[in-house]
Amino acid sequence: MTTYLGIDLAWGERARTGLAALDAAGRLVASTSVVTDDDIAAFVAEQAAGDVVAAIDAPIVVPNLTGRRDCEAELQREFGRFHAGAHPSNRSRVWLNPPRAERLAERFGWDVDPRVAPGAGMSVAIEVYPHPAMVSLFGLASVLPYKNKPRRTTASRREAFTRLLDGIETVAGPTMRLGESVRWSEIRSAVVRAERPMHLAAIEDEVDAIFCAHLAWLWGQRDERLRVLGNVASGYIVVPIPPVGTQRTVRPSRTPALSAEVLERVAREATARGITPDELVAEALDRMG
Repeated sequence: MTTYLGIDLAWGERARTGLAALDAAGRLVASTSVVTDDDIAAFVAEQAAGDVVAAIDAPIVVPNLTGRRDCEAELQREFGRFHAGAHPSNRSRVWLNPPRAERLAERFGWDVDPRVAPGAGMSVAIEVYPHPAMVSLFGLASVLPYKNKPRRTTASRREAFTRLLDGIETVAGPTMRLGESVRWSEIRSAVVRAERPMHLAAIEDEVDAIFCAHLAWLWGQRDERLRVLGNVASGYIVVPIPPVGTQRTVRPSRTPALSAEVLERVAREATARGITPDELVAEALDRMG
């Protein structure tokens, strides 16, 4: 018997972590959000029977002291045009030295090497990233703007959340049997009723975890769309192949011409973070909405 777990892991024990569990047939049996490692352990103990395939939305293998991992650079090359790149991960960040996901995988005895096949007495954990996976599996031209960022209204985020839930139902609804899930119905109702950011925040991590659980299911089924960027030595991310036939959403410029001094400052910050100046500017524009 195999259990498939989705974990939208906060980097520390102050923010909420989303959790979701699928049974051996891929049916959604539980989802919630918690805070501490012990809370996560309690959920795993209650829900994770038999072998486990866990898909964790957080860095697991981070050996580099500065800059970014090669897998993040590769992800940026493939998904940057969809605004689905990853933030740089390195050990200079206290919350990644060591990564929380690494510590949890060790605690639960999950093998984090993506070359290890799940099942047959082997429990595994892989690092995933929902944004590029949603772009690929939903066939999007850009990431869904459901996260709480400046200049995004609750109304616009409700619309994006609705598209997210619709996408999950389309690609995973029959397997997860979401039409029979009381909790899924409650989540959909919460999105419809949301009037403030806090109402969406209450279900955001849980929804991400449910999507991660679907990625765990696909990994356990050896779905050919999933592949590994990077490796267990230098860090890796499991993502689907980029979608075919989509075009980058072109945004009108909102910035004036930059002075030489500002350009130099941008170049210094980009170098310190191990990314290109263009990627730094693109990240700033994404934060602006």
